[in-house]
Amino acid sequence: MTKPLVLVTGASGFIALHCIVQLLEQGYQVRGTVRGPDREGEVREAVKRQVDAADRLSFAHADLNKDDGWPEAVAGCDFVLHVASPFPADVPKNEDDLIKPARDGALRVLHAAAAAGVRRVVLTSSTAAVAYGHVADGKVFDENDWSDLSSPNIGAYEKSKTLAERAAWDFVAGPDAKGLELSVINPGGVMGPLLSARSGTSAEIVRRLMTRDIPACPRIGFAMVDVRDVASAHILAMTNPAAAGKRFCCVNGFAWFNEIAEILATEYNHQGYRVPTKIMPNFIVKIAALFDPALRLITGRLGQKADVSNKLITDVLGWKPHSVPEMTIAMAESMIEFGVTAKPSK
Repeated sequence: MTKPLVLVTGASGFIALHCIVQLLEQGYQVRGTVRGPDREGEVREAVKRQVDAADRLSFAHADLNKDDGWPEAVAGCDFVLHVASPFPADVPKNEDDLIKPARDGALRVLHAAAAAGVRRVVLTSSTAAVAYGHVADGKVFDENDWSDLSSPNIGAYEKSKTLAERAAWDFVAGPDAKGLELSVINPGGVMGPLLSARSGTSAEIVRRLMTRDIPACPRIGFAMVDVRDVASAHILAMTNPAAAGKRFCCVNGFAWFNEIAEILATEYNHQGYRVPTKIMPNFIVKIAALFDPALRLITGRLGQKADVSNKLITDVLGWKPHSVPEMTIAMAESMIEFGVTAKPSK
Protein backbone atom coordinates (compact mmCIF):
# COMPACT_ATOMS: atom_id res chain seq x y z
CA MET A 1 0.00 0.00 0.00
CA THR A 2 1.40 3.39 -1.04
CA LYS A 3 2.09 5.77 1.83
CA PRO A 4 0.89 9.42 1.99
CA LEU A 5 2.18 12.33 -0.08
CA VAL A 6 5.08 14.33 1.40
CA LEU A 7 6.24 17.71 0.13
CA VAL A 8 10.02 18.34 0.28
CA THR A 9 10.99 21.96 -0.35
CA GLY A 10 14.22 22.89 -2.12
CA ALA A 11 14.37 19.47 -3.79
CA SER A 12 17.74 19.96 -5.49
CA GLY A 13 19.56 20.69 -2.22
CA PHE A 14 22.02 18.42 -0.44
CA ILE A 15 19.77 17.49 2.49
CA ALA A 16 16.54 17.53 0.48
CA LEU A 17 17.83 14.99 -2.06
CA HIS A 18 18.61 12.54 0.74
CA CYS A 19 15.17 13.14 2.27
CA ILE A 20 13.52 12.39 -1.09
CA VAL A 21 15.52 9.19 -1.59
CA GLN A 22 14.77 7.86 1.88
CA LEU A 23 11.07 8.73 1.60
CA LEU A 24 10.81 6.93 -1.74
CA GLU A 25 12.70 3.93 -0.34
CA GLN A 26 10.12 3.76 2.46
CA GLY A 27 7.18 3.82 0.04
CA TYR A 28 6.01 7.43 0.29
CA GLN A 29 4.79 9.56 -2.58
CA VAL A 30 7.01 12.64 -2.85
CA ARG A 31 6.52 16.07 -4.37
CA GLY A 32 9.58 18.28 -4.50
CA THR A 33 9.64 22.03 -4.97
CA VAL A 34 12.06 23.63 -7.40
CA ARG A 35 12.16 27.24 -8.55
CA GLY A 36 11.80 26.28 -12.19
CA PRO A 37 11.48 23.27 -14.53
CA ASP A 38 15.20 23.36 -15.38
CA ARG A 39 16.03 21.71 -12.03
CA GLU A 40 13.58 18.80 -12.35
CA GLY A 41 15.80 16.67 -14.59
CA GLU A 42 18.77 17.12 -12.29
CA VAL A 43 16.78 15.95 -9.27
CA ARG A 44 15.27 12.98 -11.12
CA GLU A 45 18.71 11.86 -12.31
CA ALA A 46 20.21 12.06 -8.82
CA VAL A 47 17.28 10.17 -7.29
CA LYS A 48 17.25 7.51 -10.02
CA ARG A 49 20.83 6.54 -9.19
CA GLN A 50 19.62 5.59 -5.69
CA VAL A 51 16.04 4.30 -6.03
CA ASP A 52 13.74 3.26 -8.89
CA ALA A 53 10.53 5.09 -8.00
CA ALA A 54 10.00 7.67 -10.74
CA ASP A 55 6.24 7.13 -10.68
CA ARG A 56 6.04 8.36 -7.07
CA LEU A 57 8.09 11.54 -7.57
CA SER A 58 6.52 14.76 -8.86
CA PHE A 59 7.38 18.46 -8.76
CA ALA A 60 5.88 21.85 -8.01
CA HIS A 61 7.37 25.25 -8.81
CA ALA A 62 7.65 27.65 -5.87
CA ASP A 63 10.05 30.31 -4.61
CA LEU A 64 10.67 31.29 -0.97
CA ASN A 65 10.42 34.96 -1.96
CA LYS A 66 6.97 34.66 -3.60
CA ASP A 67 3.49 33.62 -2.53
CA ASP A 68 2.72 32.04 -5.90
CA GLY A 69 2.93 28.28 -6.13
CA TRP A 70 2.82 27.32 -2.45
CA PRO A 71 -0.92 26.49 -2.25
CA GLU A 72 -0.49 24.17 -5.24
CA ALA A 73 2.69 22.68 -3.78
CA VAL A 74 1.09 21.63 -0.49
CA ALA A 75 -2.26 20.53 -1.94
CA GLY A 76 -3.06 16.93 -0.98
CA CYS A 77 0.04 16.53 1.23
CA ASP A 78 -0.12 14.90 4.66
CA PHE A 79 3.36 16.11 5.63
CA VAL A 80 5.83 18.82 4.61
CA LEU A 81 9.60 18.72 5.08
CA HIS A 82 10.59 22.37 4.75
CA VAL A 83 14.28 22.00 3.95
CA ALA A 84 14.80 24.95 1.60
CA SER A 85 16.73 27.91 3.02
CA PRO A 86 19.50 30.12 1.64
CA PHE A 87 23.08 29.14 2.59
CA PRO A 88 25.71 31.77 1.75
CA ALA A 89 29.04 31.31 0.03
CA ASP A 90 30.16 34.71 1.34
CA VAL A 91 29.17 37.27 3.95
CA PRO A 92 26.22 39.13 2.36
CA LYS A 93 26.39 42.89 1.95
CA ASN A 94 22.90 43.12 3.42
CA GLU A 95 21.92 40.55 6.06
CA ASP A 96 18.28 40.82 4.99
CA ASP A 97 19.26 39.04 1.77
CA LEU A 98 19.47 35.91 3.94
CA ILE A 99 17.06 36.71 6.75
CA LYS A 100 14.01 37.65 4.69
CA PRO A 101 13.84 34.55 2.43
CA ALA A 102 14.57 32.25 5.38
CA ARG A 103 11.97 33.76 7.73
CA ASP A 104 9.34 34.83 5.19
CA GLY A 105 9.78 31.63 3.20
CA ALA A 106 9.17 29.50 6.29
CA LEU A 107 6.01 31.48 7.05
CA ARG A 108 4.77 31.12 3.47
CA VAL A 109 5.16 27.34 3.70
CA LEU A 110 3.47 27.19 7.12
CA HIS A 111 0.53 29.37 6.07
CA ALA A 112 -0.03 27.26 2.95
CA ALA A 113 0.34 24.00 4.89
CA ALA A 114 -2.15 25.07 7.56
CA ALA A 115 -4.68 26.20 4.97
CA ALA A 116 -4.36 22.88 3.13
CA GLY A 117 -4.86 20.75 6.23
CA VAL A 118 -1.31 19.34 6.36
CA ARG A 119 -0.82 17.26 9.52
CA ARG A 120 2.77 18.16 10.39
CA VAL A 121 5.62 20.29 9.08
CA VAL A 122 9.22 19.35 9.84
CA LEU A 123 11.43 22.43 9.53
CA THR A 124 15.15 22.24 8.84
CA SER A 125 16.79 24.73 11.18
CA SER A 126 20.42 24.50 12.39
CA THR A 127 22.65 24.50 15.43
CA ALA A 128 23.29 28.03 14.16
CA ALA A 129 19.98 28.80 15.90
CA VAL A 130 21.13 27.10 19.11
CA ALA A 131 24.79 27.59 20.00
CA TYR A 132 26.08 30.76 18.34
CA GLY A 133 26.88 34.14 19.81
CA HIS A 134 27.78 32.66 23.21
CA VAL A 135 31.09 32.14 25.00
CA ALA A 136 30.94 28.36 25.36
CA ASP A 137 33.32 27.91 28.34
CA GLY A 138 32.72 24.17 28.39
CA LYS A 139 28.92 24.48 28.14
CA VAL A 140 27.08 21.72 26.29
CA PHE A 141 24.23 23.27 24.30
CA ASP A 142 20.85 21.59 23.84
CA GLU A 143 17.31 22.28 22.61
CA ASN A 144 16.65 24.76 25.41
CA ASP A 145 19.31 27.13 24.08
CA TRP A 146 18.97 29.83 21.44
CA SER A 147 21.71 31.73 19.66
CA ASP A 148 22.35 35.23 21.03
CA LEU A 149 21.41 37.66 18.27
CA SER A 150 22.85 40.59 20.23
CA SER A 151 26.37 39.18 20.07
CA PRO A 152 28.86 41.08 17.87
CA ASN A 153 30.23 37.72 16.71
CA ILE A 154 26.99 36.40 15.22
CA GLY A 155 26.60 36.50 11.44
CA ALA A 156 23.75 36.90 8.99
CA TYR A 157 23.37 33.15 8.47
CA GLU A 158 23.01 32.48 12.19
CA LYS A 159 20.49 35.32 12.44
CA SER A 160 18.51 33.95 9.49
CA LYS A 161 18.21 30.46 10.98
CA THR A 162 17.33 31.76 14.45
CA LEU A 163 14.72 34.26 13.29
CA ALA A 164 13.15 31.80 10.84
CA GLU A 165 12.80 29.11 13.50
CA ARG A 166 11.41 31.51 16.10
CA ALA A 167 8.89 32.79 13.55
CA ALA A 168 7.81 29.21 12.83
CA TRP A 169 7.22 28.45 16.51
CA ASP A 170 5.28 31.70 16.91
CA PHE A 171 3.10 30.79 13.94
CA VAL A 172 2.09 27.34 15.21
CA ALA A 173 1.27 28.87 18.60
CA GLY A 174 -1.21 31.24 16.94
CA PRO A 175 -4.73 30.88 15.55
CA ASP A 176 -3.70 30.67 11.89
CA ALA A 177 -2.01 27.30 12.49
CA LYS A 178 -5.39 25.53 12.67
CA GLY A 179 -3.90 22.62 14.59
CA LEU A 180 -0.84 22.23 12.36
CA GLU A 181 1.96 20.37 14.17
CA LEU A 182 5.61 21.45 13.94
CA SER A 183 8.85 19.61 14.59
CA VAL A 184 12.28 21.15 14.01
CA ILE A 185 15.59 19.49 13.13
CA ASN A 186 18.74 21.46 14.05
CA PRO A 187 21.71 19.90 12.20
CA GLY A 188 25.31 20.87 12.77
CA GLY A 189 27.92 20.93 9.99
CA VAL A 190 26.58 18.48 7.42
CA MET A 191 28.88 15.95 5.74
CA GLY A 192 28.29 12.58 4.10
CA PRO A 193 27.82 11.44 0.50
CA LEU A 194 26.82 13.76 -2.33
CA LEU A 195 24.06 12.48 -4.62
CA SER A 196 25.03 14.78 -7.49
CA ALA A 197 27.95 16.92 -8.63
CA ARG A 198 26.27 19.98 -7.11
CA SER A 199 28.30 20.04 -3.90
CA GLY A 200 27.05 23.27 -2.32
CA THR A 201 28.42 25.18 0.65
CA SER A 202 28.13 22.25 3.06
CA ALA A 203 30.84 20.36 1.21
CA GLU A 204 33.42 23.15 1.12
CA ILE A 205 35.48 21.84 4.05
CA VAL A 206 36.21 18.51 2.39
CA ARG A 207 36.51 19.93 -1.13
CA ARG A 208 39.05 22.55 -0.13
CA LEU A 209 41.12 20.04 1.82
CA MET A 210 41.06 17.41 -0.94
CA THR A 211 42.08 19.92 -3.61
CA ARG A 212 44.57 21.66 -1.29
CA ASP A 213 42.74 24.89 -2.02
CA ILE A 214 44.09 26.07 1.32
CA PRO A 215 47.67 25.37 2.54
CA ALA A 216 46.74 24.78 6.20
CA CYS A 217 43.70 24.37 8.46
CA PRO A 218 41.97 27.31 10.15
CA ARG A 219 41.31 26.74 13.84
CA ILE A 220 37.59 26.31 13.28
CA GLY A 221 35.32 23.45 14.25
CA PHE A 222 31.70 22.36 14.16
CA ALA A 223 29.32 19.89 15.73
CA MET A 224 29.10 17.47 12.80
CA VAL A 225 26.43 15.19 11.34
CA ASP A 226 26.02 12.89 8.34
CA VAL A 227 23.48 14.02 5.72
CA ARG A 228 21.97 10.51 5.71
CA ASP A 229 21.27 10.90 9.41
CA VAL A 230 19.80 14.38 8.92
CA ALA A 231 17.37 12.91 6.38
CA SER A 232 16.43 10.00 8.65
CA ALA A 233 15.88 12.47 11.52
CA HIS A 234 13.40 14.41 9.37
CA ILE A 235 11.40 11.28 8.63
CA LEU A 236 11.47 10.12 12.25
CA ALA A 237 10.27 13.58 13.36
CA MET A 238 7.55 13.43 10.71
CA THR A 239 6.14 10.09 11.85
CA ASN A 240 6.78 9.91 15.60
CA PRO A 241 3.83 11.30 17.61
CA ALA A 242 6.20 12.32 20.41
CA ALA A 243 8.11 14.65 18.05
CA ALA A 244 5.29 17.19 17.71
CA GLY A 245 6.19 20.51 19.30
CA LYS A 246 9.87 19.63 19.76
CA ARG A 247 13.17 20.78 18.28
CA PHE A 248 16.01 18.27 17.97
CA CYS A 249 19.75 18.99 17.92
CA CYS A 250 20.98 16.68 15.16
CA VAL A 251 24.72 16.16 15.69
CA ASN A 252 27.25 13.46 16.44
CA GLY A 253 30.45 14.91 17.81
CA PHE A 254 32.50 18.08 17.45
CA ALA A 255 35.41 18.09 14.98
CA TRP A 256 38.09 20.68 14.31
CA PHE A 257 39.03 21.41 10.69
CA ASN A 258 42.46 19.80 11.20
CA GLU A 259 40.87 16.64 12.65
CA ILE A 260 38.83 16.26 9.47
CA ALA A 261 42.05 16.87 7.53
CA GLU A 262 43.83 14.10 9.45
CA ILE A 263 41.07 11.63 8.54
CA LEU A 264 41.35 12.57 4.86
CA ALA A 265 45.14 12.58 4.84
CA THR A 266 45.29 9.09 6.37
CA GLU A 267 42.85 7.76 3.78
CA TYR A 268 43.97 9.58 0.63
CA ASN A 269 47.49 11.03 0.80
CA HIS A 270 49.03 7.67 -0.11
CA GLN A 271 46.90 7.85 -3.30
CA GLY A 272 48.60 11.06 -4.35
CA TYR A 273 46.41 13.65 -2.65
CA ARG A 274 48.12 16.30 -0.55
CA VAL A 275 45.65 17.07 2.21
CA PRO A 276 47.10 19.78 4.50
CA THR A 277 46.99 19.00 8.23
CA LYS A 278 48.93 21.85 9.85
CA ILE A 279 47.00 24.55 11.70
CA MET A 280 46.95 28.05 10.18
CA PRO A 281 47.54 30.85 12.72
CA ASN A 282 44.46 32.98 13.32
CA PHE A 283 46.08 36.19 12.11
CA ILE A 284 46.91 34.52 8.78
CA VAL A 285 43.28 33.36 8.44
CA LYS A 286 42.07 36.92 9.00
CA ILE A 287 44.46 38.27 6.38
CA ALA A 288 43.46 35.53 3.90
CA ALA A 289 39.77 36.29 4.57
CA LEU A 290 40.27 39.71 2.98
CA PHE A 291 40.65 37.88 -0.32
CA ASP A 292 38.71 34.63 0.27
CA PRO A 293 34.91 34.97 0.63
CA ALA A 294 34.46 31.56 2.28
CA LEU A 295 36.99 32.37 5.03
CA ARG A 296 35.10 35.57 5.85
CA LEU A 297 32.22 33.39 7.05
CA ILE A 298 34.27 31.76 9.80
CA THR A 299 36.62 34.39 11.21
CA GLY A 300 34.21 35.25 14.03
CA ARG A 301 34.38 31.69 15.38
CA LEU A 302 38.12 31.03 15.22
CA GLY A 303 39.23 28.88 18.15
CA GLN A 304 35.73 28.50 19.58
CA LYS A 305 34.35 25.09 20.50
CA ALA A 306 30.62 24.60 21.04
CA ASP A 307 29.58 21.10 22.08
CA VAL A 308 25.96 20.21 21.37
CA SER A 309 24.03 17.35 22.98
CA ASN A 310 22.18 14.74 20.91
CA LYS A 311 20.48 13.15 23.92
CA LEU A 312 16.94 14.24 23.05
CA ILE A 313 17.02 13.04 19.45
CA THR A 314 18.45 9.66 20.43
CA ASP A 315 16.08 9.23 23.37
CA VAL A 316 12.85 10.37 21.68
CA LEU A 317 13.41 9.31 18.07
CA GLY A 318 15.78 6.37 18.54
CA TRP A 319 18.17 8.10 16.15
CA LYS A 320 21.46 6.29 15.35
CA PRO A 321 24.10 8.45 13.61
CA HIS A 322 27.25 7.74 11.62
CA SER A 323 30.64 8.67 13.07
CA VAL A 324 32.72 11.67 11.98
CA PRO A 325 35.26 9.46 10.11
CA GLU A 326 32.41 7.65 8.30
CA MET A 327 30.73 10.86 7.15
CA THR A 328 34.06 12.42 6.14
CA ILE A 329 35.18 9.48 4.00
CA ALA A 330 31.70 9.11 2.47
CA MET A 331 31.75 12.74 1.35
CA ALA A 332 35.25 12.47 -0.08
CA GLU A 333 34.43 9.26 -1.98
CA SER A 334 31.35 10.83 -3.55
CA MET A 335 33.34 13.94 -4.51
CA ILE A 336 35.85 11.75 -6.31
CA GLU A 337 33.01 9.83 -7.99
CA PHE A 338 31.31 12.99 -9.29
CA GLY A 339 34.56 14.70 -10.26
CA VAL A 340 34.21 17.48 -7.69
CA THR A 341 37.76 16.67 -6.64
CA ALA A 342 39.93 15.42 -9.48
CA LYS A 343 42.08 12.34 -8.96
CA PRO A 344 45.79 13.18 -8.71
CA SER A 345 47.75 12.63 -11.90
CA LYS A 346 50.35 9.88 -11.76
